[in-house]
Amino acid sequence: MYKKEFIFIKELKKFKIFQIISMKSKYARLILLISFSILFNACAIFYPNRSSTFIKVDGTHFELNKKYYYFEGANFWYGCYLGAADSVGNRKRLIRELDRLKSIGITNLRILGASENSYIEHTLKPAIQSKPEIYDEDILEGLDFLLSEMHKRNMHAVIFLNNYWEWSGGMVVYNSWSGGPKINPYDSDYTWEDFMNYSSSFYRNEKAKEIYYHYIYKLITRKNIFTGNYYYEDPTIMAWQLANEPRPGSLIKGGKWLEEYYRWINATAEFIHTLDPNHLISTGSEGIIGSLYSSNIYLAANNFKNINYLTFHLWPKNWDWLNPKKISETYSIAIDSSINYINENLMDAQKLNKPIVLEEFGFPRDNELLGPGTSTTERDKFYRKILQIVYELAIGGNPIAGTNFWAWAGEGRNQNRDHYWKPGDLLTGDPPHEPQGYNSVFDTDSSTIFILKEFAEKMNRLNVSKSNLK
Repeated sequence: MYKKEFIFIKELKKFKIFQIISMKSKYARLILLISFSILFNACAIFYPNRSSTFIKVDGTHFELNKKYYYFEGANFWYGCYLGAADSVGNRKRLIRELDRLKSIGITNLRILGASENSYIEHTLKPAIQSKPEIYDEDILEGLDFLLSEMHKRNMHAVIFLNNYWEWSGGMVVYNSWSGGPKINPYDSDYTWEDFMNYSSSFYRNEKAKEIYYHYIYKLITRKNIFTGNYYYEDPTIMAWQLANEPRPGSLIKGGKWLEEYYRWINATAEFIHTLDPNHLISTGSEGIIGSLYSSNIYLAANNFKNINYLTFHLWPKNWDWLNPKKISETYSIAIDSSINYINENLMDAQKLNKPIVLEEFGFPRDNELLGPGTSTTERDKFYRKILQIVYELAIGGNPIAGTNFWAWAGEGRNQNRDHYWKPGDLLTGDPPHEPQGYNSVFDTDSSTIFILKEFAEKMNRLNVSKSNLK
């Protein structure tokens, strides 16, 4: 036991953030917590149970059980909420949704692992963290339940640990908890540029990062009440993700905290890997567009040894490549721009010799309608085109390993006239700040599900011995 503690502290001293922490008394509690946990739990973080198999990186590919690991996945961010106790969640629905996804061939789910109680409207409530270091055990047990059920279905999870955007709390809440102002992008006194630059100031906010690191430690060293596994030893988890869509600021006066952004990525990834050497780490970036439209920034942010693979997202409507009221007229522009964007991000992955995942892509329903049963003709065309491109790139040996469409709603339905989610409503794939149903795939979207199943089967067939892939 004492030897294990000694090795752990010895490793921490090699770790750059330890040098920062050791000079700042306000971090002493975090280090003390880590040390005592190792001392008294006798669970050797540096000697985990390696009888289980974890997804690894081999050059520009993922590997699982000595085979390539390719996948078609979904964003299912609200899974831990469905897995919570009955007062918040619905475990019977969660089981049905996982069974549906498994029947389609979906093997990878990107899920939310952190939320913070926000002062901004249209945000997720209840939150996992209501106040600094005050946690909702029911929702954390919901994450336990989700992971245990995913394990039964041989699915893997990518868990994001923060949010640049407001809908789950995220960086602006950490800033406000640390004495900062409550900047609200929906308030006429502020703009979205104000909000985005305030969110990125998190990277230099030492007190805010202390609360964040404390939560990361708590989650990674958590013991799943359903499986008995600590999270750091659970092979169901593919990767930890630093945040959902972290950016170094807005295009207007953006990059003010660019060096702090790089340091945050490097230090946080190193912190996570010190606690958990078993799992992969990614930033959660949108790619070049989320990097102030700069390939150089995107490359620098991913060129750290503890960032194991790259991510990018694809949002034609949000990025003004598509007019949703004139989809047929602007569709070709959206497709051409999307193809170019895929290729640009792929080239950066090749430069860094790391895999890359298209972990978000979405497209509105025809005429921006929201409900199940409405037409998805143009969306289906987009899905088929993007999934075909990714598949062809994969069989060509390129670094791209998989996709996660945004997002699975399953049997979730909008319940309000204004189409926005309210606490207690059924959850869909759309976050609380967006009209419910806008980018969701419902369980009744049979034509979309047919396409997803077709390409899931194709991607899953690529999971063969590395010497056999043609």
